[in-house]
Amino acid sequence: MGTNEGDSDFAPLDNTDMLEGVEFDHKTMASAYEDATNVFMPYYRQAGFKYASETGKKTGDPREAFAATPYNDITAALDYYFENYNDGRPFIIAGHSQGSGIISLVLKDYFREHPEYYERMIAAYVIGFSITKDYLEANPHLKFADGESDTGVIISWNTEGPENVEGNVWNGVVLPGAISINPLNWKRDDTYAPASENLGSLVLNEETDETEIADIGADAQIILDRGVILTNADSEPMTEGIDFFGPQSFHNGDYTFYYNNIKANVAKRIAAYMAGE
Repeated sequence: MGTNEGDSDFAPLDNTDMLEGVEFDHKTMASAYEDATNVFMPYYRQAGFKYASETGKKTGDPREAFAATPYNDITAALDYYFENYNDGRPFIIAGHSQGSGIISLVLKDYFREHPEYYERMIAAYVIGFSITKDYLEANPHLKFADGESDTGVIISWNTEGPENVEGNVWNGVVLPGAISINPLNWKRDDTYAPASENLGSLVLNEETDETEIADIGADAQIILDRGVILTNADSEPMTEGIDFFGPQSFHNGDYTFYYNNIKANVAKRIAAYMAGE
């Protein structure tokens, strides 16, 4: 969406590509939360890929493209959600890619302004966009997850293959000082998690055109100096957006590679929060 010359910087809410993308994102990402939560997915005027890419390369942070129109749409949706649907309940906030970049802005600004909401946050799954050491130091009201069941925390990672990591190539969603938690063993160090710890990846069955759980060898190890997850999964890297993500990004696998582990972790953090009330 928004990849060609002349495309608008922000997609209107009836943009066909965006609407199709939302449907796909629900099936492959948001569905990971459906067993344990009621899922609310607001539409917002997304920044076009071309605009976000140009902004990221110019400023070093693509969030500059998200900080006005997309952020304002999301905070308006949050206002409506908390005033009409939340009813004082604990909640999880989650996203991917641009959505996670916006969540990082929500965490530092919107929830600073609304501590009464933030105190009920079970966790923020900020997957596919970097949370950095500098970001946490600048926002001491926020904390990053240390394990598999702590609450009120941020969970984040970006997934890459050896070519990206060994070449230390530029990836627009991997910011300097990025940190990650391992989605298989839920550790912050570089302990290797073999694919045997993976509870199941979500893949598309090309014959039925339906998603199913399979074993694609998606292991995981944090590369501490880059702040990403390195995997040797049997999957093709992204071919679209190589100039933005690098030649071996598994940005499109951040959720699907570790799908069942994410589902299990969501349930575990909810149980831990409820037990502590």
